Amino acid sequence: MPFCSRVCTHIALALLSLSSVAQAGGGPLGIDQRLTLDDHGIWARKVQLGLLGTMVATEGAVALWEGGDSRLGKTAWQSLDATLVGGVAVEIAKLAFSRERPLTTDNPNRWFTGHGNASFPSGEATLTTAIVTPMMLEYGRDHPAVYGLALLPAYDAIARVKTRGHWQSDVLAGIALGGFVGYEMHERNVPLTLSVLPDGFHAGFKARW
Repeated sequence: MPFCSRVCTHIALALLSLSSVAQAGGGPLGIDQRLTLDDHGIWARKVQLGLLGTMVATEGAVALWEGGDSRLGKTAWQSLDATLVGGVAVEIAKLAFSRERPLTTDNPNRWFTGHGNASFPSGEATLTTAIVTPMMLEYGRDHPAVYGLALLPAYDAIARVKTRGHWQSDVLAGIALGGFVGYEMHERNVPLTLSVLPDGFHAGFKARW
């Protein structure tokens, strides 16, 4: 997946730049450290949630309106598939690793602690990446500006670290997982969700107007 690798590399460099201002940290990559809490302006939690909500609502609206017979509609359904599959995968991983968040500890090596700890991997980094990956894979070569969608998961990843919702390795893992799921769903000829829905969804709501 050369494209996804390039996207992940650029986002990784952005996140590593956050780590360079402090001492070497811990975690699986040696980069995890708790940054000074910043929950203001564009980094505010409400902005993060607003972005994710808007992305999910947009992909759902486009999928339902276009159906699966158009190029845009099919890609939107693939993004929706990636959102659902990525969401399930990340919840399983969170339960398995039960890592403490930097909001509650300054030790990035506290894994398998149970009690609702769910820092690894980042769910929002996973979902934002999963949503945009099929779109970038489908339209990026024809319209290079579409690659700019990679800025959305990059923003979310940095914001989650700055608000102490996740460690740096959490968001990197989320981006990797989201990119992988997005790629796999894009490779499916028939979107997974459409394959279990009534045929009417293939035409989309626009066919009824």
